[in-house]
Amino acid sequence: MPPKITAERILDSMATAVLVFDAQSRLTTINHAGEVILNHSARHVKGRSIHELIVNAGEMNAQIASTMSSGQTVTQRGCLLLLPDAPDLRVNCTFTPITDAAGNLQVVIELRRIDHHLRIEQEEGLITQQQATHELLRGLAHEIKNPLGGLRGAAQLLEREISDAALKEYTHIIISEADRLQSLLDRMLGPNNLPKIQPINIHEVLEHVRELVKVEAGTGLRILHDYDPSLPDLLADRDLLLQSILNIVRNAAQALENEGQIILRTRIRRNFNIGSRKHRLVARIEVIDNGPGIDEGLRKQIFYPMITGRSDGTGLGLSIAQALISRHQGLIECHSKPGETIFTILLPLDGKHEP
Repeated sequence: MPPKITAERILDSMATAVLVFDAQSRLTTINHAGEVILNHSARHVKGRSIHELIVNAGEMNAQIASTMSSGQTVTQRGCLLLLPDAPDLRVNCTFTPITDAAGNLQVVIELRRIDHHLRIEQEEGLITQQQATHELLRGLAHEIKNPLGGLRGAAQLLEREISDAALKEYTHIIISEADRLQSLLDRMLGPNNLPKIQPINIHEVLEHVRELVKVEAGTGLRILHDYDPSLPDLLADRDLLLQSILNIVRNAAQALENEGQIILRTRIRRNFNIGSRKHRLVARIEVIDNGPGIDEGLRKQIFYPMITGRSDGTGLGLSIAQALISRHQGLIECHSKPGETIFTILLPLDGKHEP
């Protein structure tokens, strides 16, 4: 039997964001598309004032009052929304007065993103770029494998000559890390090598990355977390996912020169597009730092190999991260301004992957 059609189901099926505010400008109802725009679940935002949800809410709040007073539907075009927990965006806004079952006057605000098609084009461009990058990385991996094998062999020979157990711990580390990198390279090579897919707790991976970078960076860097406990397990290759996130967090730490703050944030998105493909559920993982930001010209090329803003950088970390996330049909985006840079990892939760 098909599910019963309810007003809530109809709202959640809409691509248009719908937010309903009461006479005190507090949010009473929001659909899935609205959750995506605000970057918060309904549980987190219901009951909050419009001023808590939108930084520049003054004009919208005045329009809510005007709509209630006039009883007329009003549309405003090209409105800029400054959001505390999501990238800024431009929308067309329609304000419609309604009366609820108890006779209370409310206002329905419909938000239609006018940058949606532009975002899809940008993401499709990143995906196309990534296909070319993958071929370059395959060649690079081949070049790394030979010296890596020599490094491992030398460590094994050295271990045979050492009698001190404490010193052997260092050769064990070299051999273990060489094996880990060898395994990572093997999975980056060849169309027939599938990722080792298994259920992954993304928060366990993020905590592992957090501890690694904290040890590397020292006490001057604060790494905070803001996790959504409702996020289900991902079907992913743990090593590939860990390496990708580690590259991004290390990149943020280097941009901060190990002095500042990084926030690791997770959210779940419903009916969300990655490029032109729509997914029922998507994991959104954000790495946010309060550094100087990334120059706009560099930001447009930041996922290309050999592109870096540091004199001592290789320009491979973010390119590799994008390649590894691409193996999971995901995508990494970057938004930056002085004082805030956000790398956003989008991963579908439907378990589909490519070699």
